Amino acid sequence: MTWKVAGINFDHSHMGDLLRQCYEHPDVEIAGISHTDRQPMETAVNNFSIPVDQVFTDYRECLERTQPDIVILCPSTASHAEWVLNVAPYDVHVLLEKPFAADLDAADQMIAAMANSQRQFIINWPLRWYPCHVTAKRLLSEGTIGELIEVHYYDGNRGPLFHRADKEETDEAYRLRKQDSWFYQESEGGGSLLDYLGYGVTLGTWFLDGRAPLEVTTVVDEPPGLEVDEHSITICKYPFGLSKYETRWGTFTDPWTLQPQPKCGFVLKGSEGTISSYDYEETVRVQTNDSPEGYDQPVDWLTPPNQNVIQHFINCLETGTPPAGPLSPAICRIGQQIVDSAILSARERRTVPLLA
Repeated sequence: MTWKVAGINFDHSHMGDLLRQCYEHPDVEIAGISHTDRQPMETAVNNFSIPVDQVFTDYRECLERTQPDIVILCPSTASHAEWVLNVAPYDVHVLLEKPFAADLDAADQMIAAMANSQRQFIINWPLRWYPCHVTAKRLLSEGTIGELIEVHYYDGNRGPLFHRADKEETDEAYRLRKQDSWFYQESEGGGSLLDYLGYGVTLGTWFLDGRAPLEVTTVVDEPPGLEVDEHSITICKYPFGLSKYETRWGTFTDPWTLQPQPKCGFVLKGSEGTISSYDYEETVRVQTNDSPEGYDQPVDWLTPPNQNVIQHFINCLETGTPPAGPLSPAICRIGQQIVDSAILSARERRTVPLLA
């Protein structure tokens, strides 16, 4: 069958990336798009030849007229729950772009709404589709480094105003408009912690096979004139040891062009070895008891239907397979528990037990 997709809310520039994946999929049709203001949709209209009668400023009209099978949502973080609850009654499967939620209560509202709709609910973390991290997970599952006991994560970019969809560079004037961007508004769920910590702890929970920490300690910077952080460091205490998750807006370079130092990605320490998996790199570095000097493992080639989230989601729907790993609400909820605990820890400047 041909799967009809509607893209609703263009607050996050990743909508353009997701619609491109739809446009390139032979069994997907972009049935409609919607945002309260037409301007953010113009690039998608041009890139994907979307007819004017399929472009809406009222999401209800979009859904009623196009009758999609799947809705892609890319709203600001603070309004994720609002938008999932808006579209759930329309009998649609929902793909929500990262991060999962503004807080745990919002996450639970979305999980409940989608459970009631009996439609699939998937949360997309683009890092899940990096071949290096997929390879690292395979090596972990094969027992290459024994039991995973430490996750070290550092990730971010120069800042959310340095690029648009498809990593298109912006100009200097655009980058200075922090006060106009929801990314820098606390009420909208802005800040590097909410933007990138979810990546680290959700994939980290995937690497750790769903194991959750006991307590969380977080420190954030306080940039002059800004409501939100641009740098955070979170330490998670597990029964088996400590792991560290660091987020940064303000890396020296963007990792998709040139890896900054520190490198963006993961270092995984097991009971019998280590793996370093850095964003966009074509090898992962492995140490084992048999090869303590280490070796470079070429990354796995991703093949259909697992090259990107649209391919994967369509395959899940066609085979009746529920989303798994960092795409599943269950793993994402553990990640959200850590994020909420990190926010509380930073606010109260103390270590906190993992919030339930």
